[in-house]
Amino acid sequence: MLGDVAAAPPRELVFRGPARLGTRTKLLVKRLRPGDVAIIDHAGIDRVAGEDLVATGCRCVVNVAPSVSPRYSNQGPAILVAAGVHLVDMPGAPLFEVVEDGQPITVRQGELIRDGEVVWRGQVQDAETVGRKYEEGRHRIGEALALFAENTIAHIREERELLSGHIDLPDFATTFRDRPALVVVRGVDHKRDLRMLRPYVRDERPAIVAVDGGADAVLEEGWEPDVIVGDMDSASDRALDAARELVVHAYPDGRAPGRDRLEALGLGYKVVPAPATSEDVAMLIAAEKGASLLVSVGSHFNLVEFLDKNRAGMSSTFLTRLRVGEILVDAKGVSRLYRPSAGRGPVAALVLAASATFAVVLATSPRLGQLLDLLWLKIQILLGLK
Repeated sequence: MLGDVAAAPPRELVFRGPARLGTRTKLLVKRLRPGDVAIIDHAGIDRVAGEDLVATGCRCVVNVAPSVSPRYSNQGPAILVAAGVHLVDMPGAPLFEVVEDGQPITVRQGELIRDGEVVWRGQVQDAETVGRKYEEGRHRIGEALALFAENTIAHIREERELLSGHIDLPDFATTFRDRPALVVVRGVDHKRDLRMLRPYVRDERPAIVAVDGGADAVLEEGWEPDVIVGDMDSASDRALDAARELVVHAYPDGRAPGRDRLEALGLGYKVVPAPATSEDVAMLIAAEKGASLLVSVGSHFNLVEFLDKNRAGMSSTFLTRLRVGEILVDAKGVSRLYRPSAGRGPVAALVLAASATFAVVLATSPRLGQLLDLLWLKIQILLGLK
């Protein structure tokens, strides 16, 4: 402990609430509430994590790792600060050992206080600080590109099956052959993209393949995933139960972290070992099983998104794009090019309106009624009914 706390000056930013600790931001956001103080361990907060934290309504985030990546200008901290979230960096602080989940704490400027004593001091990441670090990172983009290229080349040497096709896949009940597939990842703008794709899903009825937490986004749109792929750590029990098939993404050595959860739930599953991300495995399954088109939602498509994710494994995602590229299209492209049909509802309404109009005209026009009686008489004579 660093000593007792003096009374806070009136203009200082002070946040009080229960501490919510999580080493995996994507899981922590599921239980964050507006009055909570989030304590995370997230080096280089990416865009998706930043947006998820903002969406919870949480107004204060304490990070025990550097929020801004030293190698590239990641977008997460800027998103948090722009939304008015009080972000404090405390790299190396042992908060996960000395603070309990749900324990009342106070964050005053860069200090974390518990029971009237300062537990740790850090640095507030305000707009000026984040902006300065972001600009510094922009000058290092060449180094980040070089590292990314080196890692990609290493993957080409070590994981050649991603390009050559030597990945063993089980049989699936879901039909992919000559059918479009919608691959949904919890990522950048995934909710907005799903809303834009409603007419496409209604008309084309693609096979829906969700990657972990993407399954809950599918359910929120009123659909059910045909297949869920991943380590099953961020999909809800409801989503897992709704899926037609479950695929546990395993490491090449056979270890499958998601297996235990599915067995505890009593759900059947298949295992696919592959040296790639779960997102890559989902695309490879659909492509290898004959999908005519892969529509990707929330996936990584441009250089900024690849680097912003800040993971060495993203090189495998780049290789996967090379392999399935000819049938892969981003959801935004589909929404811009696809022209939806009118749908059954509007057509049925038009037919009903026309029928009602004809009935009204028939009932109010004696001459039209006489003409129809004459036509009916002639039809009866031709058929020998008269």
